[in-house]
Amino acid sequence: MAVPKHKVSKQRRNKRFANNYKVAAPTLVECPQCHELKAPHKVCAKCGYYDGKLVVDKTEKEKAE
Repeated sequence: MAVPKHKVSKQRRNKRFANNYKVAAPTLVECPQCHELKAPHKVCAKCGYYDGKLVVDKTEKEKAE
């Protein structure tokens, strides 16, 4: 049976599996109103629409700023 001659450090041990870990790209969908990319099931940050309905009125915020 193989017996290691030296202790393997945590950093060296964890490096073996680090190559297999990849961060997934965020899911983006096109807004049907303004055609900007947005996260699914969220209000569009540009136009304020969700599910075909105006949820956040962006024109008032633009006038206030």
